[in-house]
Amino acid sequence: MSLAPSLAVSRAQFNWLPLLIGLFCLLWSFAFVAGKIGVTDCPPLILLTARFSLAGILVLGISALRSESWNLGWRDVAVFSVLGVANNALYLGFGYTGLQTVSAGLGGLVVSANPVFTAVLAAVFLGETLNWRKVSGLLLGIAGVNFIVWHRLKIGTDHFDGIVFTLASLASIVAGTILFKLLSPKGSLWIGNGIQNIAGGLALLPFAFTLSSISDIVPSARLLGAFAFLVLGGSILAYLLWFHLLKVCGATAASAYHFLMPPLGMLFAFLVLGEHIEARDLLGIIPVALGIYLVTRPAAPRSKS
Repeated sequence: MSLAPSLAVSRAQFNWLPLLIGLFCLLWSFAFVAGKIGVTDCPPLILLTARFSLAGILVLGISALRSESWNLGWRDVAVFSVLGVANNALYLGFGYTGLQTVSAGLGGLVVSANPVFTAVLAAVFLGETLNWRKVSGLLLGIAGVNFIVWHRLKIGTDHFDGIVFTLASLASIVAGTILFKLLSPKGSLWIGNGIQNIAGGLALLPFAFTLSSISDIVPSARLLGAFAFLVLGGSILAYLLWFHLLKVCGATAASAYHFLMPPLGMLFAFLVLGEHIEARDLLGIIPVALGIYLVTRPAAPRSKS
């Protein structure tokens, strides 16, 4: 008896979502470390302009070589361009400027507050349910993040001005998340990601060369490695995964995975950059993990009477 049909069924039934979520979290978390390395040797806005421009050219160039059909209308192009300004230029422009004076671990911690604001705005603008379980989980998550943030501020390892830029970065990605679900662009996410990168690069271009100079770049192997990861792993693969998760999950549930970023970000920052971690930092992971469970756990089906 042939096993081919049963194998086909098992492959069809295999749930790839947990693997995609895990890969996204790893890429997104390590991007804070790569970004910290990058802004050490290159002005942040020049780094991002080059990153977005190259990523956009690669994405659209690959699409052209594969003869992919351009199935986006002018509205979709405009929406993806707006998302590129919010999710690329503003989010990472503010975030990388903040990384000059805050640690990679703290940068990831602040941005991980994304689910709290996204959940509230999704309930207002998208009609997503905000029940007691989600509220409890979100509050636990933000409590754990705040516990770690305030401790690191207290010991003086990070600067307040950098945190202000990071908070502006947080506001930008929350806006981008809500706009994506609200405007619902049609067509290929792959091509849309290319448009977003081009739009982000063009938006930052005048600021990059007005506020900084190419002479400030310090060429190094670590800068080249960080840039390669940011282009391929960050701007291309991670964003493609992120918008896929937004499509298959609600905005609140998809954003809740950002609560995984603090422990992963701190771990990568410790392993790669040697950033200091104390036991008190690790205590904040407990409410964060519980918050993720409460926010993303499917609601129990109602029994039929």
